[in-house]
Amino acid sequence: MNETHIPVLLKEVIEGLNIRRDGIYLDLTLGRAGHSSVILSSLSNKGRLIGVDQDDEAILASKERLSKIGNNFTLVRDNFVNIDEILKGLNIDKVDGILMDLGVSSPQFDDQSRGFSYRYDSELDMRMDKRNPLTAKKIVNEYSLNDLVRIFNEYGEEKYSYSIAKNIVKQRESKPISTTFELVDIIKRSKPAKELAKVGHPAKQIFQALRIEVNDEINVLKRTLTKALSHLNKGGRLAVITFHSGEDKIVKSLFKELTVVEGNRYDLPLTNDQKEYRLITRKGIKPSEEEKEYNHRSVSSVLRIIEKI
Repeated sequence: MNETHIPVLLKEVIEGLNIRRDGIYLDLTLGRAGHSSVILSSLSNKGRLIGVDQDDEAILASKERLSKIGNNFTLVRDNFVNIDEILKGLNIDKVDGILMDLGVSSPQFDDQSRGFSYRYDSELDMRMDKRNPLTAKKIVNEYSLNDLVRIFNEYGEEKYSYSIAKNIVKQRESKPISTTFELVDIIKRSKPAKELAKVGHPAKQIFQALRIEVNDEINVLKRTLTKALSHLNKGGRLAVITFHSGEDKIVKSLFKELTVVEGNRYDLPLTNDQKEYRLITRKGIKPSEEEKEYNHRSVSSVLRIIEKI
């Protein structure tokens, strides 16, 4: 398995969090500690890093990496939707910065046994937390035609959702669909030649949709954003990196709701006595052309940051 993981928008995240050396920072999507290692390096011994991930392999790898930098960190294996309980268990109420990087880490994609990637032939899985009973295999073989079409449309924005779902249902009548390559074959058969000739893998959007459904990513994101904001100290910032339009719309909408008055000819910023938060990023920050070149997985990323005032 390739352990290489290049954190997306690293410089922009670190600058955007405006790190205080003695502050408390919470990385809700620890991964392999790409961002967290730099955050920890920016803290004094009085500062503290808390890393959260539901993947036990990520926790183990990050512990080894962070231990080489300092010992003022705590790692918790949990879903970030449980932020209230996580902080309560650590006797912490407020923090100075929170990061949510919603992408799947490179080691998860590159681990053939996890079933995230259409590049390897493996069991259809896609669970970020292996304790989760729902797998991509279960969805593909048990969801109704209508439900398959719905998630392919909503989470994958797939133009040929109905055709793909219909062929999945037809295939599973004779034999369960068990592997990633079996699913890829169905997807390819469901698209016209002109689509297959386009740049990019034809299964990308379907695999994204299945991953989001398996891990309930959209609902978890909605619930976590509001909780996270409630735990910010004055001057504390929440930074969120999204990787598809559905996620970005949720973040953008909430941040706008908290910082802008609507209904006038122009949307006007709230006055200081009206608002609790201010936007640090008026527009989402996207990776530079240089970063896109050396870190292909950054291409669709967008960073938005909000501050408690």
